Amino acid sequence: QVQLAESGGGLVQPGGSLRLSCAASGNIFTIYDMGWYRQAPGKQRELVATITKGGSTNYADSVKGRFAISRDNTKNTIYLQMNSLEPEDTAVYYCNADLQLSPFRLRKDYWGQGTQVTVSS
Repeated sequence: QVQLAESGGGLVQPGGSLRLSCAASGNIFTIYDMGWYRQAPGKQRELVATITKGGSTNYADSVKGRFAISRDNTKNTIYLQMNSLEPEDTAVYYCNADLQLSPFRLRKDYWGQGTQVTVSS
């Protein structure tokens, strides 16, 4: 059983900062890409940022220069530092991990339950 546990969401004023964390646990053989996605009310889920096992990153244009994704492979954990938050960043943020449970099994995507981020004055 794999679990992705997200934390760090909350209510913040425009211009403020938040740091999200996502820890993967379970009988995991290897984790490949990990990332953050978000879904605002009435909208489709969208990519925020991803990071490979080697540390290469990719960002949505809307968050470039404001958000930073990082990863600690020793803890199977990723982080999302969110600065200069805007009301448009309000959404449920989901953690994603592409991983293998054993060398004999296929890679599979797993998702966390999501954490709410609300940017409002």
